[in-house]
Amino acid sequence: MKTKLKYGAILLVTLIVTILLCDWYVSATTKDKLYNTVENIPHNKVGVVLGTAKELKGGYTNYYFTYRIDATVALYKAGKIDYIVVSGDNSRKDYNEPMDMEAALIARGIPREKIYLDYAGLRTLDSIFRMHAIFGQESFTIISQPFHNQRAVYIANHLGLNTVAFNAKDVTRKYGFKTLLREKFARVKVLLDNLTDKKPKHLGPSIEIGEGLIQERAE
Repeated sequence: MKTKLKYGAILLVTLIVTILLCDWYVSATTKDKLYNTVENIPHNKVGVVLGTAKELKGGYTNYYFTYRIDATVALYKAGKIDYIVVSGDNSRKDYNEPMDMEAALIARGIPREKIYLDYAGLRTLDSIFRMHAIFGQESFTIISQPFHNQRAVYIANHLGLNTVAFNAKDVTRKYGFKTLLREKFARVKVLLDNLTDKKPKHLGPSIEIGEGLIQERAE
């Protein structure tokens, strides 16, 4: 019994240390590419907004969504990005993050012809990988909350892409506690994805930004 407890304790400590080290490493290797102000962030032709649900269960406002839209509008109106890719989950007919983001941006005055929909951004890895593989962008701006931007930029660095990220307003710790907890494990997963050379679930034909609204839907 004591032996089992001993090995259990060792395993638990190893797991905790691994999570903490992965969390630290992702943050430490990306912090110089994250920006908090519109004035300081460099210009890129394209910005990609990472998807999230428009509403929470029960119809409550998802502030992650609201603040990402706010950040994207601010960048576009300041001339820091010229085109926008909205990348999210559309794996079910009754759930469409890209179209919800597109509608929100248009309602805020962004021209529809400046917005491209990526329906196959099922994971952050997919969204970042597809920005190069599908949309042909080697340099672009990532838009999400700081914790998410760090992981997205880390993925981009691993893929040899030149990205910066704009930090959308974050939510309160109480509101985002579960999300931040999941993020700790997501950072372990992203390092494992790198080791196994994980690829997106969907690829598809190339889409040239600025050459008309040829929209792709994942099969």
